[in-house]
Formats: sequence, C-alpha cells, structure tokens
Amino acid sequence: MLYSDVSAIFAPNISALFFKVCPGMKVILDAEQIERILQDLADRIVAQTPPEFDVAVIGIRSRGEILAQRLSGCLSDRLGKEVPCGTLDITLYRDDLNSPQSADQPQVRTTEIGFDVDEKIIILVDDVLYTGRSARAAMDALIDLGRPSAVRLAVLVERAGREFPIQADYAGYKTDALPGELVQVNLVESDGKDEVVIE
Repeated sequence: MLYSDVSAIFAPNISALFFKVCPGMKVILDAEQIERILQDLADRIVAQTPPEFDVAVIGIRSRGEILAQRLSGCLSDRLGKEVPCGTLDITLYRDDLNSPQSADQPQVRTTEIGFDVDEKIIILVDDVLYTGRSARAAMDALIDLGRPSAVRLAVLVERAGREFPIQADYAGYKTDALPGELVQVNLVESDGKDEVVIE
C-alpha cells in the first residue's frame, strides 16, 4: 500500500470543539491512526525485505527514537524474532552546527546502538521528513558506525520542502502543510498523548 493510499484511509477527523479551544491548530493524526500507520509500515517493510537479511531499526532522537521502538516491536511480532532497535544522536552531524545565525548551544546526547550495523538492513526512523537535512545527518552518523547492507528511511509524516535529494522508502502519511506551518508530532512517551498537529 502506498502512502497516498494510507493518507486517504486516514483522512483527518477534526471536531469543531477542538478548533474553538485551539484556534490555528488542527489534528491530522490521532492515536488510533498513528498505531494503524505503524502497523502498516511494518507490513510493508516485511513484504519488501528479503528473508535472508537481518533487519534492525534505528531512530533519530528524539521522537524518531520512540517511533523506532514501537516499529521494532511490530516487526518482531511479524518476523517471530527480536528485531534490534537503537537510537542515533545527530547533533554533531548537523550542517547548522557552526552557523553564525545560530545562537543556541547544541545539546549532545548519546547514540545507543548495542548491535553491529554491518551487513544488516537498517530501517532509519524519523517523525517528519521535511528538508531532508536530518536524514542526511543521520546517514553520515550511521556510516561512521559501520557498513550496512542497505539503509531504508521510514517516517511517520512526509511533507513537501526537500532541500536535499532524499525521499522516504516508507512514509505513513503525506501532508500538504504550507511552508510557514509547523508539523508537530506528539507521542505518549514524551508528550503525554499521541497525535500529530499542524500549527
């Protein structure tokens, strides 16, 4: 199933009450839709991965990490074996790290990958694919750790605005958010609820 098909299935359900309480914000995915997307992504990954290859999942901090953990569980259920999961911190690989326009001090956190990435198909997970810069940084960081058989990018939400020639192999939902709008992914583990909103 293509992400365009998934988008049609998961057409947003937005109540008028929500708009009155939170003007300028709209929910595009709720908790049930996020869960169904993750299940669908797992089905597609299994269907397109040759059985002779080992699969591992690595999430880009911070919400990609949470989605990777959930996706790893879905894949483990389908494959009947544990699919390892790791976390990648891309702070030192960002291309804006030394930008004179940036006054923020980068917060470097740990990369936690307790397995060998060599000869594995790595499913790299992020919450939103927008410019492609985070995905590019993540691939640079990943290649410093070894030589996977292949790297596949899976994202919960894809939006227009690419600045690098990077596309998702597995995208759950495609949004037509405008350039000035923010696509915010909230997850229970970090935000207390599962939803994706456009602000």
